[in-house]
Amino acid sequence: MPGKFLAEFELYVMLAVARLGDDAYGASIRDEIENRVNRPVSIGALYATLHRLGGKDLVRFEEEAESGRAGRARKYVQLTVEGRDALDHSTAMLQRMMDGVATEIGGSR
Repeated sequence: MPGKFLAEFELYVMLAVARLGDDAYGASIRDEIENRVNRPVSIGALYATLHRLGGKDLVRFEEEAESGRAGRARKYVQLTVEGRDALDHSTAMLQRMMDGVATEIGGSR
């Protein structure tokens, strides 16, 4: 699976997109990551990452149809088949690396 490994923030973004399903768009993805990881996410970093993931064909974008909202149309994000495969691969590798590692403070190594 060369070229399909995910960096830490890419993994957070992909997991948020997977969790949010049909409700995945910029602000909702940002909120999901901030709430779960407890760290601020700049919207610029998020969109740069989404653009990069799109360039790797791991996500695709769909612009919302007219909804009467003022302002710009929302761009929804979905995982592609390749994106789902990359996410499954990365999470499996992370789980393999974590197996047997004590993660509690004061735990044995």
